Amino acid sequence: MLALSLMVLALWTARAATNTVVVILGDSLAAGYGVDPTEAFPALVQKKADSAGLAVTVVNAGVSGDTTAGGVRRLDWLLKRPVDILVIELGGNDGLRGTPVASTRTNLMTMVRKARERYPAVQVVLAGMQMPPSMGQDYAAEFRDLFESVARAEKTALIPFLLEGVGGIESLNQADQIHPNPQGHLKVAENVWKVLEPLLKPGR
Repeated sequence: MLALSLMVLALWTARAATNTVVVILGDSLAAGYGVDPTEAFPALVQKKADSAGLAVTVVNAGVSGDTTAGGVRRLDWLLKRPVDILVIELGGNDGLRGTPVASTRTNLMTMVRKARERYPAVQVVLAGMQMPPSMGQDYAAEFRDLFESVARAEKTALIPFLLEGVGGIESLNQADQIHPNPQGHLKVAENVWKVLEPLLKPGR
């Protein structure tokens, strides 16, 4: 099920004509697993845009447990409404399940191309993820390099590592040490904003 309330959908439609619409297609990190939705990084990115006086609507299309394959399946529905910037925050669950990197790469590239086919002017941002060494050194290295290689091949913007400064830091994560706590989400929002903000400036 899409983690989009009717209120968000209505707001998305109402503001599409005047605002830059940023859709964050993600998993439990975007969905804000274990925290209040207002504390999850998409809501915090919206606050940053508001504070900067930018006419932006951030749509949180995060679904806990989702994979890149799930993102491919969901994307057509999301693209029925205007999208100016698509942030793809998917792949973490692929890695934790040991999905072949080649499959994840194909899915990421498919999402980028689908978005551009529907909206040629759309800007795409990939959010990089990393796997712990416990997944195997070779797999972890290949997975780490995946996002940069796709971003380079598809000429997208890249958040090198979404959880930079958060992953592995106990005080910024929930008890599972996988999902950020509210303080961790603040840092994640900074990581996203650093890449997203330049794309939102007039004359970009």
